[in-house]
Amino acid sequence: MADLERTVLEFYQISTLNPSQWPADKDNDSDASDDEAATKKKANRRKSRYQALERAVSTRSSIVPGSENSGSGVGNLVQKDEQDPLGTTDSVVRTLKHLGVPLQDDLRLRNRFLLSSTTFSPALFLSQMHSTADTQSLITGLEVLSKSIDQKSASLKVLVESNFERFVRAKATIDNVYKEMKYRGADPTPPRARAHSRHASRNSFRSTSGPPPLNSPHSPATDPRKKNALIKESEYGVIGVKAPLLDVSAKAEDVWGPALGGREKEEHLKTVASSLDQYKEYVETSAAIADSIKRKDHETLVEEYTKARKFADEAKQLAGELDSQPTDDQLYRIILGARMWHDVDEQIQVLKRDIWRRLISPYNMNKADNAPGQQEDDQHMELITLLLELGVEDNPIWVWLLSRYDYLKSKIQSTADRSKVEIEILRRRLANAEKPTPQTIASHMRTLGRQSIEAMSKSFDSSDVIELWETNVSFLSNLISSQGILGEVLEFWQTVQGFIEGTTQRSLPVGYNGESKDHHRLSQQGTIDLEKGTIELVSMIRDNVLMFFAGPPPEDISLLFSPMPPQSPGTPGAASISGSLTPRDPRFNLDPNNPPPPSPKRGEAWEKFAFWPPWSNSLSGVHFLSKMLALVGGGASDMASIAPVGKGDAAEVERVKTLVGVARERCVTALCAAWNRDAENIKYVEDWNRSPDSRDVTKMPNSFAMFEGALLSGMQKILYISEAMSKPGAGDIVLPPPTKLLQMVRSQYVTTLYKALSGMVENAERFPKKADDEWTVEVDGYVVVNNPANAQLSASTLGGGTIDAGDRNVRMLLTLSNLQALRSTVVPSLNTQFENAFSVKLTDETKTIRDVLSQIDARLFQSYTRPSIDSLRRIIRAGVASPDWSPPSGDTTTPTKPREVRPYVYEALLGLVLVHSQVSTTAASLTTEVLSYLLEQASRELLDAFKTRARYHLEALMQATLDVEFVAQTLSHYTTDRASELQSAIYQELDGRTDNDARARLQAELPEMRAVLKRLREASKSEFACFRKPKRAGGTTTGPTAGGPPGPGALERRDTGGSSVGSDRER
Repeated sequence: MADLERTVLEFYQISTLNPSQWPADKDNDSDASDDEAATKKKANRRKSRYQALERAVSTRSSIVPGSENSGSGVGNLVQKDEQDPLGTTDSVVRTLKHLGVPLQDDLRLRNRFLLSSTTFSPALFLSQMHSTADTQSLITGLEVLSKSIDQKSASLKVLVESNFERFVRAKATIDNVYKEMKYRGADPTPPRARAHSRHASRNSFRSTSGPPPLNSPHSPATDPRKKNALIKESEYGVIGVKAPLLDVSAKAEDVWGPALGGREKEEHLKTVASSLDQYKEYVETSAAIADSIKRKDHETLVEEYTKARKFADEAKQLAGELDSQPTDDQLYRIILGARMWHDVDEQIQVLKRDIWRRLISPYNMNKADNAPGQQEDDQHMELITLLLELGVEDNPIWVWLLSRYDYLKSKIQSTADRSKVEIEILRRRLANAEKPTPQTIASHMRTLGRQSIEAMSKSFDSSDVIELWETNVSFLSNLISSQGILGEVLEFWQTVQGFIEGTTQRSLPVGYNGESKDHHRLSQQGTIDLEKGTIELVSMIRDNVLMFFAGPPPEDISLLFSPMPPQSPGTPGAASISGSLTPRDPRFNLDPNNPPPPSPKRGEAWEKFAFWPPWSNSLSGVHFLSKMLALVGGGASDMASIAPVGKGDAAEVERVKTLVGVARERCVTALCAAWNRDAENIKYVEDWNRSPDSRDVTKMPNSFAMFEGALLSGMQKILYISEAMSKPGAGDIVLPPPTKLLQMVRSQYVTTLYKALSGMVENAERFPKKADDEWTVEVDGYVVVNNPANAQLSASTLGGGTIDAGDRNVRMLLTLSNLQALRSTVVPSLNTQFENAFSVKLTDETKTIRDVLSQIDARLFQSYTRPSIDSLRRIIRAGVASPDWSPPSGDTTTPTKPREVRPYVYEALLGLVLVHSQVSTTAASLTTEVLSYLLEQASRELLDAFKTRARYHLEALMQATLDVEFVAQTLSHYTTDRASELQSAIYQELDGRTDNDARARLQAELPEMRAVLKRLREASKSEFACFRKPKRAGGTTTGPTAGGPPGPGALERRDTGGSSVGSDRER
């Protein structure tokens, strides 16, 4: 051992076998010459650095007498000591020791002073060994050194010369023996090649004659002696005997092997079987655990692991109790237990790492791992249970809760940010698109009434607008619904609450020997942190929803240009975040160099709302906003139901209430602006097709009723958020709407009625022009196009004749009929709906709306009847003022009695026939009203015309009476109180402009005048049959009679101009 230690010290050039630091001289070899460094480098390449340990026992003599080889062959072939090469002393080591150089403790330093060493340093040798030598002594030493070199060279030369012949003979003998064994006496030298000649060179590539090429002596095909040749292919000459020996050995083994080894094998197998039976549990535990892990049989895994820990503990206890002479059984049990535990521990540690990874990445687990019907939360509890059973240092409950919190926090922010940017992208595309025409808006409004609200939600608006509304609803649903992120926060708090109260831990194990019992308790600070974290999650959701409703549209959309960050499997929530942000929608594959431009500023009301799709109408808005606010109200109630929020943080509760109030106010403001705009455009809904329910009106009243009804119903859902009130505690969070909002809706409702009614009047009064088989109306920059063919088809189907929408009078009659339906049915029903929906009384508004309807109705009625009144005035006044109107006056014995009514009366009545025809075929319900009014106006014109004559003799008096009575009796079905009053006034006026004699004579002529009137009525019966009273099935007549009540609406209309002589329509 001493020689081995010394050899190691010399080889590594260290002073001790246990060095504490790297030797400083190994970092500085500046004193060594370049040749020595090169030689050392070359030697180190050839030799292994551990060769000293492998061949320490074998040494060989150095070529230098007195030296020894330490194994490296280069650096340590040195003498222990030598004389001074300069001849001053016979011991270098002893001399340097006297000079104070510690060579005996440092082998590396000693070698640098010995000439036989390759690390010899001349400079160091002279500076230390001959530090005090003068020039003469150095010259003398040089001569000694030269002589020593010459002597050694001469001796080597003599040695070589004297033994040269031996060297040559030995070499020749060795070569001959090798050649004989390798080639079996054959000469391997190939025949000498023919000398090169120009002729041969020219023909070498064309000649086909000549001897075949010589084969190599190593070729097995041409050398039968190869089997015994000393080459690698013949295994250096032994292949000839090796194969037979192997065959014999195999046959001997087959024959004698079972006989010779049977008993030994039997004893061996018995020993193995006995040991396996005795230590069966030790051997099978590791395999059972591996199988349980593979099958995911955690129950069996825990049982086997507990058994393995017991075996390991027993082995440790046994090892501690061993005496100086343990038995083989004790040693075997200790070794077997340690081996078993080493294997089991490796498997369990790998399993623990996998469980930790799955536990902190709950949404990154493979769903296929779940057993059928197993819930995700159950799997988390199973993982926590398994960790507690296996025993861990960190608390798996706390780790999982923290990872869950981090996951939810990251998911809230990423979902909100990305969804808002996607919504803004869709907003910008809509805002930069063409503004929809009024006709397009009207086409969406006409869908009301055709089908249910839910079924026609897709036809409320354009597909792009509906898409953006659905994206908004989806965003809020993902964020604050009970099935979205807020639902996950609620589940998180319920889980936290269960752990805080200790109810969840009751079913959790305490582990091996109760080592996991400490993990069942959460610290007080941990509980506080979890409550604060839950409040923070709620606050993040609330802030994002509030910013969505109250904030302006985002300007930065760069989030879509940056790729989604890669998520490692160990990142908590990685898969979930990427799961909510599913593979990128092709709609949002944008060019970073060409992003969508910002929304242009046109002064539209929706430009300041991030949630309102550009150009959306109020129908789609009220439908989707009611859904969105239902989500907000329900989500706010769920937020307040979380204990740390509802019972611990009053400020957070107030912020949740503020969220509901602000969202509702912004929605109502945006919706009122759209409602106002749609009310201005509802006039385009008029298509002049008759309603399928009533032939006297168009589809406009029903469309308007459906439009306003849908808005009122949806606005009620928005203001009161009724769909969210079913949530527990919603009444404390979703407060009633403030008076300010109710007043805003109230004012907007009345305003929309005014604008809608004004639009209807505008439809009736504008002037059409023909264009390519369609009537086109262009007023104030907009054009309405309807297809008369469709209108005719609709009218004929209803049996009401065609509607000539190009005729202004037809449009006015239909509009009057529509207004009558609005005044009598639609508007009162809408007022009642408003009062019931918002719990207010529209007393003043109802009176105002009624007055406005009356004014509009009177205005349209006057516009329609004015041409007829002017015609009656012209005809009547011209007829009465005619010189031949009055019969010539005769003497008392032969008076000239009138026998006919004057032609102007027939002309006036024929004009009324035309009016009757138009009204009865267009809006039959207005016939009585219009004819009654025109009868009143005709009576008034007759009164005014008769006033123009100063005196009436008997014949003139009789003519006036015939004219007046013929008109009154022909139009008796349309007589009103006012008409009767005017007729009485005519007779009074005539009576005041005659004398007593004429009065007396007129009484005598009355029976004859009745007969004349009867004859005239019978003669004109067919011409004026339209004025006769229609009969019901029961035989009773309808309509007003003479002196009866006025026609429908007569007392409500007011004249806007005309004659100074007034009636109820004129006052």
